[in-house]
Amino acid sequence: MPALILPLVEAAAHWPARGALIGLDLGTKTIGVAVSDPDRRLATGVTTIQRKAFKVDAAALLKIAGERATVGFVLGLPINMDGSEGPRAQSTRAFARNLSQLTELAIALWDERLSTAAVERELIGMDVSRARRAEVIDEHAAIFILQGALDRLRSRP
Repeated sequence: MPALILPLVEAAAHWPARGALIGLDLGTKTIGVAVSDPDRRLATGVTTIQRKAFKVDAAALLKIAGERATVGFVLGLPINMDGSEGPRAQSTRAFARNLSQLTELAIALWDERLSTAAVERELIGMDVSRARRAEVIDEHAAIFILQGALDRLRSRP
């Protein structure tokens, strides 16, 4: 049975109370990957995957999910500032649909507006070189996305 694809809070109802989550920042050339601790308090960067073909990318993500004993995915959904969805959001939804055919782990979509910009500012503030920022920006954006989702889940009634 394909995995469910839902907004964050709805997806959380399909995850066990404990267990790590994987956060993803889907770029056109790379996928930033972060993982939470089993208590879902802290997001940590794992890697940046250089995108190839969907099946290769998905296999790498599912391998990480298995190694980390994760119970769900959180995908950053790049919504426009006016709340509309453009081509990148449509691409993320397509990726989620395709991934859902390969796993039973529920997939959450989480609004990632300004995540990359926020991470870029943070890295600049830390005086990280332009070349190094390019290497780590997607992984750090995945951390930002996942941490935002974790904070939201903790704050719900």
